[in-house]
This record gives sequence, structure tokens and C-alpha cells, in this order.
Amino acid sequence: MAIKATVFKAALQIADMDRHYYADHALTLARHPSETDERMMARLLAFALYADEFLIFAKGLSSDEEPDLWQKDLTGTIERWIEVGLPDERAIRKASGRAAQVVVISYGRAANIWWNENRDKLQRLDNLTVLNLPTETTQALAALANRTMQLQCTIQEGHIMMTSDAGMIEVEPKVLHGSFRPANE
Repeated sequence: MAIKATVFKAALQIADMDRHYYADHALTLARHPSETDERMMARLLAFALYADEFLIFAKGLSSDEEPDLWQKDLTGTIERWIEVGLPDERAIRKASGRAAQVVVISYGRAANIWWNENRDKLQRLDNLTVLNLPTETTQALAALANRTMQLQCTIQEGHIMMTSDAGMIEVEPKVLHGSFRPANE
């Protein structure tokens, strides 16, 4: 019998002063049996960074055809495709052809190796942004993981703060390619 996903609930308040986006989101995250708290919280952070009324969690690990998060317009056109982790370079190139913007949020000890191996091919993609989260940050985010979470994310002048009853974390993603925030946001 297959192990089922573990369900996490997050009440996420976002105050993104850079984009003038202020909203409360009641999120349900299904943590795949092979997924760690670190990866799940990186997905949650990705949601906070690119929050929009049409941004949703997709199948991610469960499907090769869907990202971790995506945003579609009312016609079904993919506006933003977000991958968390160290995705296959071919999958990113394919996503780049399907979506207006592709974002990869890399993390982990092997992230620099992954980037060095894929940089030349990925830097050719004009609609790609690659961010890297320091290991200390993702481990601190993992420590905030709870089956029921109350989180606040504040973004101001590129500074990101994630807070909960368990503490506060300053997040400083390193931009490896593209820009953290596109010009139209």
C-alpha cells in the first residue's frame, strides 16, 4: 500500500510592499512522502514571493508535466511556472517554451554544483529566473513546519522576513540568473 501525502495547513499573511500586494491566504499543502519539511517550506516561500490570486500549488513531485506552482490566466495560458529544488535542465527549457516566466528556486548543498553544470544552457533563456536559497535559511524554514501554521511574510525593498510564533527568519535569495522581480511587477 502506498504511503499517502501528509496534509499541512498554513494561514499566510503577505505584505509585499515592493509589489503593493497585501493578502491573507489559507493554504493546504500536501507533503509528498518523499518530500522533506525543508522542500515543503521552500515551496511555501515560493508562494509568498510570487503570490497572486491565480497562483496555485500544482502536482510538482507527483508529475513530470507540472511544476511545483503555477499561475495561469483566465484562458489557461501559463503565466508563471515555478520549480523548487534542482530540476532537470531539459525540463526547464521545455517549461520556458510553455510559460511566459519560469522561476527556479534552488536550495541545498548541491545547488552550486547543479548551477555550474547547467548555467551555460539555462542562461540562454530570457524568461528564466534562478534564485538560490542558502542552506541555513531553508533549514530554519523547515524548523517552522507544523501541521497547522500561522505565518507572516513581509517583503520590503528586496528584504524578506518570514515570521511565526516559532520565530523570525530573514530570507536573502541569491539571484543566479534573471531578476528577482520582473519589471512589470
